[in-house]
Amino acid sequence: MVSIGRWRNWSLTLSIKQTSVTVSLSQGNNFRVYSFDLAGRWWTAMIDGVSYRRGLNGRVVAKWFIGKELRDRKWLSETEAQELEISIRSEFVILVSDLSFHLAELHPKPSNPDLDLLKSIANYSISDSQIDINKHSQVYRPIGILPPDQYMAVVLQATEGCSFNNCTFCTFYQDRPFRIKSQKEFKEHIHSVKHYLGSGLNLRRTIFIGDANALVVPMKLMVPMLELVNDHFDVDEIGGIFAFLDGFSGDKKSAKDYKILNNLGVKRVYIGLESGNERLLKFLNKPGKPSDVLHAVRAIKSGGISVGIILLLGAGGRSYSTDHIKDSVSIINQMNLDLDDLIYFSELIVNEGTEYSLNAYQANLIPLTDKEKSEQAEKIESGFHFSSQAGNPHISRYDIREFVY
Repeated sequence: MVSIGRWRNWSLTLSIKQTSVTVSLSQGNNFRVYSFDLAGRWWTAMIDGVSYRRGLNGRVVAKWFIGKELRDRKWLSETEAQELEISIRSEFVILVSDLSFHLAELHPKPSNPDLDLLKSIANYSISDSQIDINKHSQVYRPIGILPPDQYMAVVLQATEGCSFNNCTFCTFYQDRPFRIKSQKEFKEHIHSVKHYLGSGLNLRRTIFIGDANALVVPMKLMVPMLELVNDHFDVDEIGGIFAFLDGFSGDKKSAKDYKILNNLGVKRVYIGLESGNERLLKFLNKPGKPSDVLHAVRAIKSGGISVGIILLLGAGGRSYSTDHIKDSVSIINQMNLDLDDLIYFSELIVNEGTEYSLNAYQANLIPLTDKEKSEQAEKIESGFHFSSQAGNPHISRYDIREFVY
């Protein structure tokens, strides 16, 4: 239901959905938008041109545009995040109180059940929020990264860490060894996640099986795990199952295996190809060859599952750029991707002290500028050729610095 009206000199729009509640306030050039899940957690806001996104772990990233296209970001400190939440909740509490006493004009008026929901969200306090954050660390090990289209997934950690975990540019899982949960552990984890999310589960659009390389799990263990997921969730209703796969190493699955996974609800598998150039992959300490990913993609798609291919922009600097472009285009064009697939350009983020930064320094690599990275993406994309009948995969940027869950 969407209601429109006025409240304390503000134009007010109130949207109550089966997944969330959103309040929009505008007054001249001033506007504010707040969204909450049905359990009471606020998760997005727009205030004075700055957008905020809050993760279940309480971390908040702020983003804004500089000019027409350039975007800047900042992670709020714990104090800043709490102050922002206090401000949002205080205004929402006053609004709900005024609605209860008919001090706001809204057409149509919220029904009694809708008003009860608004009161429930208003009663969710800062203390409740802190308890929720503490519970997050009990339910989940740190979630390293997700594909951008999976930020609103229900994450279920069938595995922890990364089975390879030696890529020189990646630091997401270096703090823990890879392990596969037992069926008993995974079942308990599912129960914990469902209890933790509560009515906020309605906001989640898909299921993501973590961590970094969950589909490396052998079929004899993977199938029972996915059967557990289907026992506890309406997989089709929630949007299907998604997961990462290291396409270079680990347990190799056949098209028949992927057909079984597809029947259990798996819709898309994400693979960090990084580059189609074998020499660059060795520099990044990726195992195997680009052809390994090609074979994996063909098996996955033959099993009826789509893929998300991730390419690194700027990897190897200027020394590797030409071959990175040429060979990445070549391998992608052999994958027979279609409109159900995705290609992500992910900018290489070099953190001081990583093995990549040391190797790049010793090899005298000249890093690409932001402009050169954008040009690299344009050159790669311009070389793609897809079937006019099958359609083009969706191509977009993937900024790991903005990941929040």
